[in-house]
Order: sequence, then C-alpha cells, then structure tokens
Amino acid sequence: MRYDDPQGWMWSEAIAALTRAERLHRQIFQPRPAARQAAWEPPADVLELEREVLILVALPGVDPDQVETVIEDGALWVAGHRVLPPQLQTAVIHRLELPQGRFERRVPLPPGRYAAVKRSAANGCLIVSLLKAS
Repeated sequence: MRYDDPQGWMWSEAIAALTRAERLHRQIFQPRPAARQAAWEPPADVLELEREVLILVALPGVDPDQVETVIEDGALWVAGHRVLPPQLQTAVIHRLELPQGRFERRVPLPPGRYAAVKRSAANGCLIVSLLKAS
C-alpha cells in the first residue's frame, strides 16, 4: 500500500472496515443455542375490522406451525425461532440482514373479548385472526 496515493489508501481502508463489519455482523446474528431470551422482535401490524382483529407479523421463512401464540393480559404474545437455512452453513455471506435465532413479540390488542383464534401465513407474514365475541 502506498501512502502517497490517497485514493488507494482510502479504498483499502474502506475494504478493511467493511470486512470487519461483516465479521461482526455474522457473530452477532449467530443463533444462540438454548437461548431463553429473545434475540429480536419482528415488526407487526394490528388491524381492527368490524368482526375481527388481524395481527400481521413479518416472519419470512418461518413455518407458522412452529410459532407460539398466546393471548395474555390484553396482548398477543408471539414467539419462536428463525433458523439458518442449511445452504448458509457453507455459503460465503455477502449480506445477511434478516435476523436469525429466537424471536419474541408482545402486541397490545384493542380492548374486547375474542371468541376464536385462527393462524395462517401469507407473503412472509404470520396472520393471526381474532374473531370478536358477541
């Protein structure tokens, strides 16, 4: 590296900084074995309709049957794990932005009573439908 060439020096420093940042990012988003604490919170939307409340939770790549959902103290509690795909074990990672590991989210619900709970998935979201009690 030549220090009399500012452009070349700045470029090599930038590449080194990006390499360090990528290494740290991989370390941070490694799934924690047997972790009890949630590592991340997925974003959620709450929509109230005339007869139901819909909660959409962004969980791309997560099987909705593997997600725990509980109504407790006026809130919907959602928890589970987003696991690394097998291909990622040997891949050279160029970008890893989707969080991995244990997630948990507590979503306050509109006041009321709910008669039925349905779960489904669409477009990378867990959809929880809460039918309002009459």
